[in-house]
Amino acid sequence: MRKVICLFLLAAFVNNARAQFIKIGPKVGANLQKIESKSFKEGYQLGYYAGIFAELKLGEKWEIQPEVLFNETKFDQSSDFRDIYRNILSVDSASKIKLSQLSIPITLNYKIANVLALQVGPQFSINMDKNKTLLKNAGDAFTAGDFAMVGGVKFMLSKFRITGRYVLGLSNINDIDNKDQWKSQSVQLGVGFVF
Repeated sequence: MRKVICLFLLAAFVNNARAQFIKIGPKVGANLQKIESKSFKEGYQLGYYAGIFAELKLGEKWEIQPEVLFNETKFDQSSDFRDIYRNILSVDSASKIKLSQLSIPITLNYKIANVLALQVGPQFSINMDKNKTLLKNAGDAFTAGDFAMVGGVKFMLSKFRITGRYVLGLSNINDIDNKDQWKSQSVQLGVGFVF
C-alpha cells in the first residue's frame, strides 16, 4: 500500500508540471461482478475497487486513460463446486470465495460533448499474490492474467469524473486446474477526482 501512495504522490507532482496534457487522480467505485462457470452461483456479486488513473490528452476530442485498480469481490460457491474440487477442499470449507485482483484498464476516450466521453479498450488483471510486490503483480497481469475488453461512458464535471463501464473477461481465470472454465463479467460504477 505504501508503494501505491508513493506512486500517487509522484503522479501528482508530475501532473503539476504537465497540467495541460496530463491529469492524474484517485478513483473508487462499486464492482458488480459475476463468474460464468459451474462452480459459482449465477448472478452479480457486489464488490469494490480503488486506485489511480491518468488522462493523457491526444487532441481536442481524444485521450488515453490508463488506470491501476485493486478490486475485491466475494462469490458464493454453487453446489457443483464441492463436487468439482472435492480433493482440495475440506468438509468445513467456507461457502464464499474472495477474489482480489489488480486490474490495469487502458481506455481510449472520445469526447462526444464537453461533459461526456465514450471509453473502450483492453483490461489486464491478475489475482493478487500477497508474496509478491505490487510491481511484480502488475507485470504478471500482462503475461499470465485475465484479458478483458472494457466499454463505457465518463462524465466530466469540473475536476470530478463519474464512470459507468461493462467489462467482459475473455480469459479463463481459474488458476486451480482446467476442470471448469471461469470467465468474469463486471459492471463498474465509480467516481474520481483529477488534480
